[in-house]
Amino acid sequence: MATASATTGVLLGNTVNFRLSSNNARFPRPPLPTSSFSNSAAASDLSSLTSQLSGIRISSESPCSFQPFKTALQPVVARRICPFTGKKANRANKVSFSNHKTKTQQFVNLQYKRVWWEAGKRWVKLRLSTKALKTIEKNGLDAVAKKAGIDLRKL
Repeated sequence: MATASATTGVLLGNTVNFRLSSNNARFPRPPLPTSSFSNSAAASDLSSLTSQLSGIRISSESPCSFQPFKTALQPVVARRICPFTGKKANRANKVSFSNHKTKTQQFVNLQYKRVWWEAGKRWVKLRLSTKALKTIEKNGLDAVAKKAGIDLRKL
């Protein structure tokens, strides 16, 4: 039989009154039900329901407008990919003397480097591979960035 309180609405399911010791002040006592309804009265008052344990008010009068959970902000981690050459980590086998193969990754040699951008008349701080650095020295920063599709004005 469902029990109800005059201030909180209809309580769901078989509720049990939990009594906590008086010396534990961190956990307040749940409210005690003041009156009880029959099952038909509880079924007719389904427009607003309250759970005794959680205290969340559930209303069925209006359609539920679900708000998606906001994800916690996660730190921005730079991927180990060179934006100029597209080089990324390689899966390889580490082979021991007994010919036992273990999977490992060979990462790209990425470096943070300040490069002078002649067209913009300023320094641009880039994270690029050493291969891309050699290519920039050979062909120039503008040509390499244009081929890779990178807008240096945003950096």
